[in-house]
Amino acid sequence: MPAKHEPTAPATAKRPEFRIQRVFDAPRRLVFEAWSKPEHLSRWFAPDPLTTPRCEIDFRPGGAFRLTMLTPDGLEFPFEAVFGEIVPPERLVFTGKIHDGNDVHTTVTFTEEGGKTTLSVHQVFAFESDATRGAPVGWAKTLDQLGQHVARP
Repeated sequence: MPAKHEPTAPATAKRPEFRIQRVFDAPRRLVFEAWSKPEHLSRWFAPDPLTTPRCEIDFRPGGAFRLTMLTPDGLEFPFEAVFGEIVPPERLVFTGKIHDGNDVHTTVTFTEEGGKTTLSVHQVFAFESDATRGAPVGWAKTLDQLGQHVARP
């Protein structure tokens, strides 16, 4: 199913936000697990053709979530965050800083119906930037990769 997303738009007068939703033909526990371990995240958490050569996760409230996305020509995009809330297998909340210095608060929710999982991502940014304007395309491609990762054989 194609991604549903809303363009970056002000949540308030000063804070842009972004939402995307995707349905995966996979059980919720599997989709949630793909977010919980570096060996999973490093396989899908970047929009193609970027890769994720570095990924560290301390998967607990207060734990660190760090990764670096890499372009084919060697440009790095680091991300550092801290988990605020982890409710297996329903919700993840983390706050961090993207490569342009922009603070971002992310909530990811997971619901299951009929063996399929609906994943919803909601992000609120400190300011609008090239990264926030690129979020719709970047997240759509990233979730394409997640879909391939959790696909049933």
